Amino acid sequence: MEIEIKKFIQFLAGRNLSEHTIRNYVSDLKQFRAFVISTNSATKSAGFSTNKISTSMIRKFLENLHTQKTQNSSIARKVSTLRAFCKFLCETNILKENPVKLIRSPKIRQKIPQHLTVEECVILIESPDLSQPRGYRDRAILELLYACGLRVGELSELNISDINFKESIVLVRGKGKKERLVPFGQHCHEALTDYIDKRNVLNLADSIDATSPVFLNYRGTRITPRSVGRIIEKYLQKSGLLQRISPHGLRHSFATHLLNSGADLRSIQELLGHKNLSTTQRYTHLSVGHLMEEYDRTHPKA
Repeated sequence: MEIEIKKFIQFLAGRNLSEHTIRNYVSDLKQFRAFVISTNSATKSAGFSTNKISTSMIRKFLENLHTQKTQNSSIARKVSTLRAFCKFLCETNILKENPVKLIRSPKIRQKIPQHLTVEECVILIESPDLSQPRGYRDRAILELLYACGLRVGELSELNISDINFKESIVLVRGKGKKERLVPFGQHCHEALTDYIDKRNVLNLADSIDATSPVFLNYRGTRITPRSVGRIIEKYLQKSGLLQRISPHGLRHSFATHLLNSGADLRSIQELLGHKNLSTTQRYTHLSVGHLMEEYDRTHPKA
């Protein structure tokens, strides 16, 4: 099965999937392979033949995950991985029928995304100390995450050439290497300009050109998503905000505030880079209170 997994991963690499997504595929398939080998005495001695994958084998794997109290979201991802893998095996004539065809993914309870209020976003963004060298970088990071609703990985991958200061637009490379243009406002423009102006003074890089990363760590290399998460945690604590959010929380705040201000879902979908509108629609749950307030304020019979 290892050979088939390698071929499958090569196939996925040609589809421009993110490294994170491919790592998940590899992890899920290796876990499935290990389970099959550990529970089947015949495979231990003779090795596991990929063309022996069956529906019952997959069901036992999923039952074991439920027994271990694995979250439904993780199980659903593994079902999706196996479905894609078995489809690939069918297309390459290793399997005659897709054994995942009769497998249903578990229902996933939609969580309401955590977000900050507008006032809390302002407090968080203004918390970096601009008298300190790295305050300008951190302010620019917070401004850009909130102004453009970027995923933390998208922010990390930005290069200088991706920012059009004249038009106040940033070129974002999202999931599947899909590109989108996202505008940013005056506050973000000023924060980015101040940071770029200070970058050489901060000795963050020897030189700046079009291919240079926008945001750098203390070693002068591209900042990682994990480092951005630590930066946000630092300023949440410093600003005294009780709400605990990840970098993705600023993306949720961006979408929620746009929706509450009257932006339509299609526009928000484009700005966020969502493939399906259904992914964007979860933000409507956050806006029920806002809609009720508007109803009470404007409806003549309210």
